[in-house]
Amino acid sequence: MNLESKVRTLRAEISKSLSVLSRIEDFIIEFQDQKLSETPGLGEAMIVTQALTNYYTCLETVFLRISKFFENSLDKEQWHRSLLEKMTLDIEDVRPKVIGDHVFQGLLELLKFRHFARYYFELDYDWDKLRFLLKKFNAIHTEVRAELSDFDRFLQQLLSS
Repeated sequence: MNLESKVRTLRAEISKSLSVLSRIEDFIIEFQDQKLSETPGLGEAMIVTQALTNYYTCLETVFLRISKFFENSLDKEQWHRSLLEKMTLDIEDVRPKVIGDHVFQGLLELLKFRHFARYYFELDYDWDKLRFLLKKFNAIHTEVRAELSDFDRFLQQLLSS
């Protein structure tokens, strides 16, 4: 496969993931606005946990595809964090950063939570933590999409070079 085909494939993969990401974002926003009660219970906690986990996992998939396309060198011990950190790098003559520091900080919280949620089997959810994570999500989700759109413009420029 030539470079043009590879770039087009990466753009298509990112676009498909962004479509899923948009649906997850819409769900989280609507759930917060219409279905999250004043005193949320177990069901609501499980829904918020799964939605935030899916949101981060979808983004991580996009980041992994970008990383593999451009550099594909991640720390084997903590590759999830390494991947997220690499997305903040502006790699001269290779690619611009994918996300800025503000988005990185918010996504780092979601990454830590996803790791915790995967191995947490109790049903006693901490609503202070879930509200904190929803606040982080609300603060960055629009910025995430804008930064990924900027990165897509970079990929488009590769095709015109």
